[in-house]
Amino acid sequence: MTLAPQAASAELATPGVHATARIKATCAGQATALPILHGSGPFDLRRTRPHGNQARVCIIGAMNAPLGGDRLRIEATAEPGAHLHITTAAATIALRGPTLDHATYDVHLSVADQASLHWLPQPLISAAGSNLRQTCTVELAPTARLVLREEQVLGRADETPGRLATRLTVRRDGHLLLDQETVYGADAPGWDGPAILAGHRAVGQLLVVDPDFDQQPPPVRLLGDDPARGQAALTPLAGPAVLVTALAPDALHLNRLLDMAHPVVLGRHDFAEAAPTLTGDPRLPLPPASSRRDDGGEMDGLSPPSG
Repeated sequence: MTLAPQAASAELATPGVHATARIKATCAGQATALPILHGSGPFDLRRTRPHGNQARVCIIGAMNAPLGGDRLRIEATAEPGAHLHITTAAATIALRGPTLDHATYDVHLSVADQASLHWLPQPLISAAGSNLRQTCTVELAPTARLVLREEQVLGRADETPGRLATRLTVRRDGHLLLDQETVYGADAPGWDGPAILAGHRAVGQLLVVDPDFDQQPPPVRLLGDDPARGQAALTPLAGPAVLVTALAPDALHLNRLLDMAHPVVLGRHDFAEAAPTLTGDPRLPLPPASSRRDDGGEMDGLSPPSG
């Protein structure tokens, strides 16, 4: 009978920030309402100007995160007929923290029938000495639409990366559509070899799920002419979905590859009406996050971890 309180006490005793942000979008006639917009810890949620019937939210970093020991989570739900677009104001930098414990960053997206969700964060940067486990779990109804773009940059300029483990799991109508896991950095065998990154330091993907791909999926296509500057592969999935996987030497070339893929996959009029997109880079150029932490003053993540 005392196990639950003891577990809660142990969690609170763990160094780092424990925070969950929640977003819920609902259909309100010809618009989308946001009845739940709850930020926490490093997540400051801002409602931005809507685009047609699509509600838009920007996540602003209120402190440096994730650091070692942090437990962060974002939950976003688009209810039936709602259209939701989420981005971040700046890149997320995983830093070494005051503990040797890893950090976790979990994203859970749920999209109901006739709803759409665009998840378009700025890049995640794995800085030297960091240890982050990131997951993204997506639950889709049969007629739901999804646009998901993720970018990972391994190390800052002239810096070795930390350890980064990522997993993306997507289910549609209760059936598994995509489940992939990657690990980079220390203790990850072969991550920098020719079979995986081949010396590149930026990797990303664009996943689009659209029921209309059942009838007319796009063909397999290679984007980019020079492997030294990065290339991307467009692959249709059973489900229906399209996955674009990109590899580049740095964040700039990766961004250009994924920008090139956007109109190839999304340049269809019917999809644009259901989930409007912007031309070029669809994310907002807002100021970077503050360095303030509410769990111990100023934290830059550069001091040696304890232990």
